[in-house]
Amino acid sequence: MFGGVNDTATSNTTSHQVVLPFYGYASLAYLAATLLLAFSSNAFTGHYFHPHILTITHIMALGWGTMMILGASYQLVPVLIERKLYSPVMAQISFVLAGLGIPLLCYGFYIFNMGWPAQFGGWLILSSVLLYLINLAISMAKSQEENVHAFFVFTATLWLLATVVVGLLLVYNFTHPLLPRSSLDYLPVHAHLGIAGWFLLLVIGVGSRLIPMFLISKYSHTRILWWIYGLINGGLLSFIGFFLYSDNRVWLLVPTAAIAIGLLLFALFCYRSYMQRIRKKVDEPMQVSLLSVLMLFLPLVFLVVILLLLIFGPAGNTLYVSAYGFVILFGWITAIILGMTFKTLPFIIWNKVYHLLAGRQKTPNPKDLFNESVFKWMSLAYLAGFVLFCGGILLQNQIVLQAAAVLLLISSVLYNWNVIRLLLHKPAVV
Repeated sequence: MFGGVNDTATSNTTSHQVVLPFYGYASLAYLAATLLLAFSSNAFTGHYFHPHILTITHIMALGWGTMMILGASYQLVPVLIERKLYSPVMAQISFVLAGLGIPLLCYGFYIFNMGWPAQFGGWLILSSVLLYLINLAISMAKSQEENVHAFFVFTATLWLLATVVVGLLLVYNFTHPLLPRSSLDYLPVHAHLGIAGWFLLLVIGVGSRLIPMFLISKYSHTRILWWIYGLINGGLLSFIGFFLYSDNRVWLLVPTAAIAIGLLLFALFCYRSYMQRIRKKVDEPMQVSLLSVLMLFLPLVFLVVILLLLIFGPAGNTLYVSAYGFVILFGWITAIILGMTFKTLPFIIWNKVYHLLAGRQKTPNPKDLFNESVFKWMSLAYLAGFVLFCGGILLQNQIVLQAAAVLLLISSVLYNWNVIRLLLHKPAVV
C-alpha cells in the first residue's frame, strides 16, 4: 500500500476493487461542490442557513471528505491491525448505499424540501455507516494487535454514527416535531459531532501514522497520541453537555481550550516527526499535507471569535460562522486530502498494475504515475482560491467570492485530471 511497508503489511491490504470506487466518487464530489460554489458564491453574503450552502456543505462533508476517508481507511486499517478486512463485500455494499444516499440528501437540501428524498437519503447513509462500523469492529476484534491509530479510527466512526443519527433526526424535525426546539438550534451539536468527533479525530489518528511514514521519520510517541485522544474526546463530550444544559456560553471556552491543547500536541508531534525525518527532501504532496496541519488552527481562531461574540458581542453576526465552516471543509480537510491522495493512490494503482510485473520488467516509481506539474498548478489554484474566498466572506465582496470560486473549480478540475489519469493507468507495452 505505501512505500516502505513490509510484505506482511502488504498482504493485509484491501483489494483495489473495494478502495478505488471511493476515491473516484470523492473526486467527482469535489468537482460537483466547486461547480455549485461557482454558481452560488453570492449565497455566502447572507445567512449560512441557505439551501445552496447546506448543499455544498454536505457534498463536501459526505461526498468529498467522508467517502475519501472511508476508502482510505479500508486500505489503511488492515495494515494498522495486521489483519485483513473482515468483509470486502460489506465494504462494497457500504459504498453503494452511501453513493446513492448522498445525492438524495443533497438534492433535498438544494430544493429545501425535507421530504422523502432527504429522509430516504439519510437512511441510506446511516445504513452505510453502520456497515462500515460493523466491518471495522469485527476486523479489530479478530486482530490481536492493539494500535492507538486504530482506536482513533474506531472512536471517530462512533462519532460519525452519532453525527448521522442526529442529522437524520434534524431532517425529520423539519416536518415532524420530534425535538423540543427547531432543527436550527441543534445545528452546532450536529456540526461539531462531525467536525471534532469524526473528521478531527480521524485525521489526527491517520495523519499521526501516515506523516511519519511518508517522511520516513524515526519519531514515535504513543503517549502524546493518547493525550490527544483524551483531550479531543473529553472536549467534545463537555461541549455537548455545556451546549445542551447550560445557558452560560462562557463554559464553551473549556472544551475549546481542551481541543486547542490537543491540536498543539498534534502539531508538536508532526514537527518532531519532520525534524527527525530520514528523507530530507519533502515532495509537493507531503508539503500540502503538512500545510493542512497548520490549517487546523484557522477554524479554532474563528471558533474563538464566534464564542466571544456570543458572550460579549452583538448577536446574529453570521459571517464568521460561514467563514468557520468554509475553512474547515475547504481548508484543512481539503488540503490533507489533496496531499494524501497523491501519496496513497499512486501506491494502490502501482500494486494493482505492476505488482505481478515487479522483477520481470522495469516498472515506474509510484510518484511517476501522476503529473507533478498538474499537481503544482492545482495546489496554486487551490491555495489562491481558498485565501480569496475566506477574504470574500469576511469582506462580503461578491467579485472576490466569484473569482475565488472559479480558482477552486480549476483546482478540482486539475485534481480530477490527475486522479482519472491514475485510475486509467495501464502498463507500458514492452
